Amino acid sequence: MGWRSVIITQHAKLSYSSHMMIVQTNDGINQIPIDDISILLISTTRAVITTALISELAQVGTKVIFTDGTNQPICETVGYYPNNRSVKLLQEQVNWDEQRKEVLWTKIVGSKMTNQVNVLAFYKKDTTEVNEELDKLEVADPSNREAVVARKYFPLLFNNDFSRRNGSAINSALDYGYSILLSSINQEIVSNGYLTYIGIHHRGEENPFNLGSDLMEPFRPVVDFWIASQKFDQLTPDVKYGLVQLLSMEIGFNGKSTLLKNALTEHVRNCLKYLSGKSNKIQIEVGFRDEVPNNAINDNV
Repeated sequence: MGWRSVIITQHAKLSYSSHMMIVQTNDGINQIPIDDISILLISTTRAVITTALISELAQVGTKVIFTDGTNQPICETVGYYPNNRSVKLLQEQVNWDEQRKEVLWTKIVGSKMTNQVNVLAFYKKDTTEVNEELDKLEVADPSNREAVVARKYFPLLFNNDFSRRNGSAINSALDYGYSILLSSINQEIVSNGYLTYIGIHHRGEENPFNLGSDLMEPFRPVVDFWIASQKFDQLTPDVKYGLVQLLSMEIGFNGKSTLLKNALTEHVRNCLKYLSGKSNKIQIEVGFRDEVPNNAINDNV
């Protein structure tokens, strides 16, 4: 698995040669070993990519994400399932124990809400209302405390007039960051041989990433945490870079310090083991550092 995030933001031709990604722009030619690339984000509609490069990137497990005319992620490459994909594994996923699914969803929602409280506390916002909702959380969240908290949390974090339904720059950044998270989670699900569209809570018939949408929830506040520290009125390339860089952000996860992308890998594996009955406990604890990071290893073209 690679370690580098590459973002294409200008007119370019991307091709393959001798295990290298060749990036041709008006400024010259760059070569990047494909084994080094974890995510290739093509954040422009003015880039051309060859099928040879897409094929080679898929073979080394690199996720390629494409954006639309508004620079929002719109689709991504999803490789065929690896050799560990089997009928037995599919049957196992379809027949996951209902009680385990309910317990896991409760853990996921509880972790997400706790992290939202921690984000508010970091920025010295009032946490009373969100904490009250956290205390009301029941198994499987039948009263949908998750949605109730969201309606209170975002106005507290950003401003009283804020709504997740408007077309603000903050909402665009949130959607962009969440898309990066979802893509990384999906990559881990597939690499473990499971289907992304069979979830434990999300059941949208037109959503091919129901399971990814479930498992990513505790990490959404990481995106919120970073965005709340920034000042911007447009989704600029710098903001996009920062959101992709979050994958290399150091966080606390289950009692240890690690990079976000490594925490996502561990989290997905832990959840799948629990759902499959291979472990009887599930822990989801995410911690934030005392400062907002601004650096990571990326290439911006």
